[in-house]
Amino acid sequence: MNIENTKAQMRKGVLEFCILSVLKEKDAYTSEILDTLKNAKLLVVEGTVYPLLTRLKNDGLLNYRWEESTSGPPRKYYGLTEEGKDFLQELNGTWKELADAVNIITSQN
Repeated sequence: MNIENTKAQMRKGVLEFCILSVLKEKDAYTSEILDTLKNAKLLVVEGTVYPLLTRLKNDGLLNYRWEESTSGPPRKYYGLTEEGKDFLQELNGTWKELADAVNIITSQN
């Protein structure tokens, strides 16, 4: 069994939650989202994030706006919709429950 595949699947499982969390405080463009995820040591590539952003937008959890850039083409800034904020709040509760359960199981002797 390849450990890298398992680790990648674990990361994919929390990526949606992490992207929504990045956008909790302020709108961001894709490069900012990627940088935040990478700075947190969550290994992601653009090819993974772009389709996920599109799906989250199509699901009504994100919206976007175009903004002119002083250093190149216009940038697409993503932000949470009201539905996205509610969804993130639900995920936060679920994450806490899941993390607590995993901690209990993995810390047992």
